Amino acid sequence: MTAQQPTYDLVGIGIGPFNLSLAALADRVPDLTTLFLDSKPAFSWHPGLLLEGTTLQVPFLADLVTMADPTNPWSYLNYLRHHQRMFPFFFSERFHIPRREYDHYCRWVAERLPNTRFDAHVTALTWDESTHTFTVTHRAADGTTTRLSARQIVLGTGTTPTVPPALQHLLTPQHTGRVLHSADYRTHRTALGALDDVTVIGAGQSGAEVTLDLIRHQDGDGRGGPHTRWLARTPAFAPMEYSKIGLEHFTPDYIDYFRALPDTTRERLTRRQWQLYKGVSEETLGEIHDELYERTIGGGRPRADLHPGVEITAAHHDGHRYHLTCHHTEQRRDFTVTTDAVVTATGYAPTRPALLDPLLDLIDLDPRGRYQIDGDYRVALDPRVTGTLYVQNAEMHTHGVGAPDLTLGAWRAATILNAATGADTLPVPRRTSWTTFGAPTTEYDGDHDTPTPPAAVGTRP
Repeated sequence: MTAQQPTYDLVGIGIGPFNLSLAALADRVPDLTTLFLDSKPAFSWHPGLLLEGTTLQVPFLADLVTMADPTNPWSYLNYLRHHQRMFPFFFSERFHIPRREYDHYCRWVAERLPNTRFDAHVTALTWDESTHTFTVTHRAADGTTTRLSARQIVLGTGTTPTVPPALQHLLTPQHTGRVLHSADYRTHRTALGALDDVTVIGAGQSGAEVTLDLIRHQDGDGRGGPHTRWLARTPAFAPMEYSKIGLEHFTPDYIDYFRALPDTTRERLTRRQWQLYKGVSEETLGEIHDELYERTIGGGRPRADLHPGVEITAAHHDGHRYHLTCHHTEQRRDFTVTTDAVVTATGYAPTRPALLDPLLDLIDLDPRGRYQIDGDYRVALDPRVTGTLYVQNAEMHTHGVGAPDLTLGAWRAATILNAATGADTLPVPRRTSWTTFGAPTTEYDGDHDTPTPPAAVGTRP
């Protein structure tokens, strides 16, 4: 059975933090009809990594709305007030909140917004030239199919876990719970903690948290629990760049600068900037060190090995254990690791969802098959399409390392909302960093002790 619904001004596909931010900001815009759809039965955010004691890597002000609209009722502070936790939060003096609490906050918002709908699996997005609207086809849990129309679409389907090529052939039901991405770690955490040897791959925050959790599964004397091995391609287990000036890479000013660079320069920069988005918090690195130190008291030896600068080139299973062929990139030496399980904390990548297949001939992709995205997060489309398709968290190649970062979530949502309404519905700041990225656009003549900084290089078409 198929039902037809009215035409919406804007429809969001996927309800992760970024589209939820847009839904929350749009909720206060009068006369703007919006709807946000997600196939899940309810909001969830990286459930496999909601471990006790883990925190967000951004301050609580980077919630769904505050950086764009501090008066918005869907703020984290208002969430605390509704749960009668404002005083406890105040006395805790937290700037970085528990990850589990952020997930609960987002669920609180998602369950109360009138423009979110779960159990709505979008199966196709098409363009209707006769009505100049997109047709969104989605299926409910009971099998009912609904088609609705939208003048504008915001794609927020998120990213998918990535696994090193050498391990991809082991991602089969036979190896479930033994070869897995960190996104599923919590599901298999108890079973992994009971093994003799577990290998973690990936030098980022997730890899560090899984490594720390596995070490904590060990008994105090270090004999029980899994021997834990942490491998990473990066030359070091390095802390994330968290200096006040360094964090200005996560500002609209840097986005403008980055967008104006040639493609080859952008590719090179992103690879070099791994510590901006793939590093580990100093606190987590310190906790790993402290756990290992504790196990040396009285002459003990920690059952853990940390190996940076290592690539996995091959892997096989002998029916009992896994054998990983490893290559040390600096020494150019190969060695083999034998282990009972492998957890790959190797990040996420944007993927083009199948629901776009009917629209592919109308999407102007770059030579590498990626979206071409302008300063307002519009995807380049065939001129015959008069509607607009926006994307969130699929633009690192055009907008830089801030694409997946929660810091810019509310600002990006406000930018999209302004473009969608054709007005400054939520005015965004003109200057957001002390750093001038790129050469100055005006000359300093020396007449002033403190000259006004030039505007950031780059424009937003």
